[in-house]
Amino acid sequence: MIEKTLMNCKPTEFVAQTCKIKRSVSRFLKDTDLLAIRRRTPADLKKVDKNASEEERMEAVQANREAVKRQASENLSDILDAMLEKHPEETLEVMALCCFIEPEDVDSHPMRDYLMAVTELLNDEAVLGFFTSLASLGQTAGLTAYRK
Repeated sequence: MIEKTLMNCKPTEFVAQTCKIKRSVSRFLKDTDLLAIRRRTPADLKKVDKNASEEERMEAVQANREAVKRQASENLSDILDAMLEKHPEETLEVMALCCFIEPEDVDSHPMRDYLMAVTELLNDEAVLGFFTSLASLGQTAGLTAYRK
């Protein structure tokens, strides 16, 4: 069982480890291209003509829902391929760092322990809120820099 994670560490440990994780996640996102995969949208979305009947509008809405669902399924499959097949070392590095384990020692614990620890982290409102806020800040800063 993994005893230390971002949820139960000391504040000084959290700050230091978060910096390590940030660098690792930055490389991970670049290598896997997950954000681009996630942004993929269906090419076959139907436009609804303003003169369409209610039935035609409903058919278009239903067809678009199905197309979005299909695309989401494809995106998830491609994300899993990128993480687990093409970049397993990078994926394991991020998971290990979230558990205060150095990447070279990743095999010192069974995968079940990592899955349980990461799931616990992702379900913790405070931890998730913190990282969501940081991500939003990073995107805002990126947009501001891009506009200049």
